[in-house]
Amino acid sequence: MHRKLSSSPLTTIASRHHYHTSQSTKPTKKPNSHEPKTTTNHKPTRKPWEEVPFLTDLKQTEETEEALSLFHHYQQMGFRHDYPSYSSLIYKLAKSRDFHAVEKILNLVRLRNVRCRESLFMGLIQHHGKSNSVDKAVDVFNKMTSFDCVRTIQSLNTLINVLVDNNELEKARSFVDGAKEMGLRPNSVSFNVLIKGFLEKCDWDGAREVFDEMLEREVQPTVVTYNSLIGFLCRNDDVGKAKSLLEDMMVKRIRPNHVTFGLLMKGLCSKGEYSGARKLMFDMEYRGCKPGLVNYGVLMSDLGKRGKIDEARVLLSEMKKRRIKPDVVIYNILVNHLCSGGRVSEAYRTLMEMEMKGCKPNAATYRMMVDGFCRVGDFDSALSILNAMLASRHAPTPATFVCLVDGLVKGGNLDHACFVLEVMVKKNVSFGSGAWRNLVSGLCIKDGGGCCEALSEVIST
Repeated sequence: MHRKLSSSPLTTIASRHHYHTSQSTKPTKKPNSHEPKTTTNHKPTRKPWEEVPFLTDLKQTEETEEALSLFHHYQQMGFRHDYPSYSSLIYKLAKSRDFHAVEKILNLVRLRNVRCRESLFMGLIQHHGKSNSVDKAVDVFNKMTSFDCVRTIQSLNTLINVLVDNNELEKARSFVDGAKEMGLRPNSVSFNVLIKGFLEKCDWDGAREVFDEMLEREVQPTVVTYNSLIGFLCRNDDVGKAKSLLEDMMVKRIRPNHVTFGLLMKGLCSKGEYSGARKLMFDMEYRGCKPGLVNYGVLMSDLGKRGKIDEARVLLSEMKKRRIKPDVVIYNILVNHLCSGGRVSEAYRTLMEMEMKGCKPNAATYRMMVDGFCRVGDFDSALSILNAMLASRHAPTPATFVCLVDGLVKGGNLDHACFVLEVMVKKNVSFGSGAWRNLVSGLCIKDGGGCCEALSEVIST
């Protein structure tokens, strides 16, 4: 159903000269003596987009047909659309995957000689990429000049990234190779995207070839370039070669960052060399890079996996002494391993601590706590965490719901079990009926069928 358009705000558009109406208007209001005087050659500046009635109304539309109807309605009322109008409408249509309507609006843009910014076409290329329409993304890039829009390396990099994300690596490489014919020079971003594509396909030789070509063309690698290569090597147990790349960075005077060292530390930990990873964290300061959350997180995760939770907590204290404020990821590492080790009460205290320190728990924090309490059979505490979770607009996983309801039923807490089932219905949680069939007998026997109705709703969703 389309939203009814009110005529009252539209009829006043023609009287607002800064909205570019087709009719010229004269100011009827006398200048205020308190307002600053302006010179005669001063051009009036346009007010922010959100104050333009069409753009304000466009934001409130949901359906593409409604947006198009609004566009034409304003035009019939005398409003002259300009670039902000066209670009906002095109973005909305593209986001809704109505590319047929996008083409119609683009034809209007070309017909009316509206000068477009490069960012408009970059956005369209990205939306076509998300729709797996690679050919259309290429077509948009090729047609940019017909809209009197100059293509730069930014739009080319956008296209290259879309091609790589859609597994069109060779085609992406052909655009890099053909950049010179377009009057463009590939930069580090262009090559970084190609390297990322080869590494995602586990093609180290291809990535290295692109890296060598980068150097041949005298394009300076960045820390992102090296981080991609180092990360791949560390994930594939080749920390030695990764360390040689670190030295290569230093020779080229490319400063490694905390992510660079974090990747190397993670590689060392995966080989069981925790002491080497810890030493590297302190060595990084001598190389001009202070340890950060990523580096402490790597060490704490490794300690937690090996059951050394107390040592991980010592690292948390060390962070505080060094005035490094823990974030939700750091706290979640502790909560996860404490719950996995059956130390749920300590995990709960950690949850309380992070809230007192102003760090908001996320969905993962609450899920780990609910699952932790369920594993130790404390379903009442799990339910209280669930309530806090729902108040924070997060929801448990289906498996957590199953475990919680099962525990409440077995404990005879049928009222709370029904409450959880009702929450599941509201959250539109759906799963296979297999796990739930086991609950039916217990529910029906203990409650005389009272909870079975709620259960049947969940099974049917």
